[in-house]
Amino acid sequence: MYKKYFKRPLDFILSLLAIIILSPIFLVVAVLVRVKLGKPVIFKQKRPGLNEKIFTLYKFRTMTDERDDNGNLLPDSDRLTRFGKILRSTSLDELPELFNILKGDMSIVGPRPQLVRDMVFMTSEYRKRHSVLPGLTGLAQINGRNNISWDEKLTLDLKYISNITFINDLKIILITLLRVVMRENITADGMDTAEDYGDYLLRTGKIDEINYKEKIMFSKKILEEKGDKM
Repeated sequence: MYKKYFKRPLDFILSLLAIIILSPIFLVVAVLVRVKLGKPVIFKQKRPGLNEKIFTLYKFRTMTDERDDNGNLLPDSDRLTRFGKILRSTSLDELPELFNILKGDMSIVGPRPQLVRDMVFMTSEYRKRHSVLPGLTGLAQINGRNNISWDEKLTLDLKYISNITFINDLKIILITLLRVVMRENITADGMDTAEDYGDYLLRTGKIDEINYKEKIMFSKKILEEKGDKM
């Protein structure tokens, strides 16, 4: 009953209230991002959502657009500024996702929307995580977030979708708020940004380089069809 009839209305009401209440914070962060990082203030990226339908995810920008002599973007760790790290550690960069929830692209609680280039490496079992709306937070986020392995993270996503209840969602929201205050598990150990799933599989020898390159090309094709580039 909750999943079918009440979860979406609650998402809409709570995200709308949050946007109204947090509007001063939205304004302050937007101004700081504009001053410290320039335009655009909002970072947009295509992500797979419900039934793997591609949607545009909104976040506050945390990285610069610095490029090398050949015009290629520098590694994430070189473009992530001190200010950007603060936004990520406080999860303030995630605030614009409230508009994704309001629009119906996301839910407050659900599996986090990963990259398209992560999705193409997932097994058919793991891709069942896309049978529900992706969430602002989820079971994996309160059980280690970026400090657990990809397999653990995806297994927790499957565990969540098998038992969606109001009580479970409420617990996840409350624990998430505690984690945000304590700034726990924002990044993986030794990394400024989370490792892509394909990179993880390649690094751990679970796929070979040929398979890796084929799937990366496939993910690029998906994004190009949606008018986006990696």
